[in-house]
Amino acid sequence: MTVMKKSRIIPLATAILLLTACGNDISAQKGGDVYSVKLEAPKGKAIAAFAEGCFWCSEHIFESVVGVDSAVSGYAGGHTKNPTYERVNTETTGHAETVLVYYDPKKISYAELQNVFYSSHDPTTPEQQGPDKGNSYRSIAFYLTPQEKKIAEDAKKRWDESGKYHNMIVTEIKKLDAFHRAEGYHQDYIEHHPTNSYVRNVSIPRYIKFKKMYKGNFK
Repeated sequence: MTVMKKSRIIPLATAILLLTACGNDISAQKGGDVYSVKLEAPKGKAIAAFAEGCFWCSEHIFESVVGVDSAVSGYAGGHTKNPTYERVNTETTGHAETVLVYYDPKKISYAELQNVFYSSHDPTTPEQQGPDKGNSYRSIAFYLTPQEKKIAEDAKKRWDESGKYHNMIVTEIKKLDAFHRAEGYHQDYIEHHPTNSYVRNVSIPRYIKFKKMYKGNFK
C-alpha cells in the first residue's frame, strides 16, 4: 500500500479516496535525473514559472491553454542547490513544486499566464493546496525581469480586490534564480497515469474547476 506524502489526520472516507498523494506512486521509478535547467527560451518563445501545489496538476493545466507549448515539473524558490523529490518532501529545502512554462508571447502574454495561475488554484491557503500541506505547496508567481515583477504584483492586487476569494491572497512574488527539473517519472504524469487515485480524485476535479473559471482560450 502506498503511504500518503504528508502525515496528517483526515477522515476515513478521504483517506480511502486519496490512497496516493501527489508525488507518491507505488509504480513510480525513483530516478536521479534531476538537473538545473537554463533559464533561456528558444528563439521567439518565452518562459515563466509558477508554484501552485502539486506540479502534476499544474503541468496539465498550463499545457491545456492556447499559446503554451509545454510545461516542465520541477523545484524552485529554495536554498538547496541540488534538490530531489525526497529532499523537497522534508519541507526543509525552501523549494516549492513548480512548473516551468514555455510559451509563445505572440499567442499568450505573461500577464495572461497570471490569469491562468490565479484561476487554477487557491492562492489564499498558506503552505497548502487541497490535501497537500507543507511549504513545498505554497503559492508563488516567479518573475525574471523588473517588468514581469510589476505585472505579477499588479495581477496579485487585481485578483485580491476581485472578490473571488473570501480570504487575502498569500502568493509570493519571487525572482526565479534557478529551476531544477524534477525526476522523469513526474513529467506528464497525468497523461501516463490517468487512473491513479490522486489524479482521478484531486487533479482532474481541479482541472475541471479551472476550465469553468478561466475565461481564456483552450486547445
